Amino acid sequence: MSVAILGASGGEQRYTGDYLVGAGLAKGTLLACREKGGAAMAVNRFVLNNISYHGVGAIGEIPGEIQRRGFAKAFVCSDPDLVKFGVVGKVTDKLDAAGIPWALYDQIKPNPTIKNVQDGVDAFKASGADMIVAVGGGSAMDTAKGIGIIVENPEFADVVSLEGVADTKNHATFTIAVPTTAGTAAEVTINYVITDPERVRKFVCVDVNDIPHVAVVDPDMMASMPAGLTAATGMDALTHAVEGYTTQGAWELSDMFHLKAIELISKNLRAAYAEAKSGKPGEGREGMALGQYVAGMGFSNVGLGIDHAMAHTLSAHYDTPHGVACAMLLPVAMEFNKPVAAERLADVARAMGVDVAGMSAEEAADAAIAAVRQLSADVEIPHTCAGLVAEDLDQLASDAMADACFPGNPREADHDQVVVLFRKIMA
Repeated sequence: MSVAILGASGGEQRYTGDYLVGAGLAKGTLLACREKGGAAMAVNRFVLNNISYHGVGAIGEIPGEIQRRGFAKAFVCSDPDLVKFGVVGKVTDKLDAAGIPWALYDQIKPNPTIKNVQDGVDAFKASGADMIVAVGGGSAMDTAKGIGIIVENPEFADVVSLEGVADTKNHATFTIAVPTTAGTAAEVTINYVITDPERVRKFVCVDVNDIPHVAVVDPDMMASMPAGLTAATGMDALTHAVEGYTTQGAWELSDMFHLKAIELISKNLRAAYAEAKSGKPGEGREGMALGQYVAGMGFSNVGLGIDHAMAHTLSAHYDTPHGVACAMLLPVAMEFNKPVAAERLADVARAMGVDVAGMSAEEAADAAIAAVRQLSADVEIPHTCAGLVAEDLDQLASDAMADACFPGNPREADHDQVVVLFRKIMA
């Protein structure tokens, strides 16, 4: 059997490995299977949370979700700063009020490592807990996903074997995911990213069994985000939406989510950034909480592209914040993809509120790229990567091309082209 991937522009790519059209897509998903000499038949898969709650005060629903299912003790996964500044306490106070015992694992750091996950598995087993509450950004939720998967599938205890599309048999431990940033959408995706410090790389894990059972998207849980993090995570969300709309696996259902996400993020990110700087809450934060989630509903199911492949590489080598890396690379990736995705990028411009009347598709695509650059500048994202030097470019390009997101890009890129793209963000 051969596999034909039907792209957004109607083109077709063939793959034989586990990664078909980027992170989020495993064998048997979003593909047309064609027996030799036979006709193609498209099969599109879509995976979402069983339940999600949205809006101010949504964390009040957490105790009920735990009690209705008869769980005895919660394992709360977060990071030290969120504990220190009382963010985790907003959730644990609800557990205390409901008489639900809990244990805390807060040794999660940005860009979580293999050891973070393994230590978390040990802590979970020692705690006597029977479910997980993940409170945090992508790092906390990715770690919680890895913990939950290994607890139920101990044969993957090395963590490394989860890279790509792992053949796990059991769904992760019951998990409620509570995001504290408006960007990663890890609470609704089937992906998570772990850092391998020994090999200086990040690896993407794609598994329908890792998606949290319940997502609780409460804007109040995002109130402590500083302005810089608000900007970075917001641009990460925009990158998810733009890449998800232009990836090879895009189709009508995912398009619906991505276009709405682009609209919501474009309308709300500047306001959310201003609110974070002033310390005064407003509608921007709530709009971003929804926008990033909607983007996650889409890209989790159709994958990403070259921007995320390169951003993962930058974070692994220079510890560049993921959202910043995505933001720097987004207009670069859009320019690279324009020859094959101009009409789609024109749609991006419209969703961002750009008046493209009378423009050609190419002109409208350029307008979309300009709008992205302006939004990034307005929220003070740097346009170059500190530390990026010419002697690293060959290795960076090789690592990016090995990333699970890379095959989803709508335009193929060779090693030399990826080097050129990295050069565009050198200081």
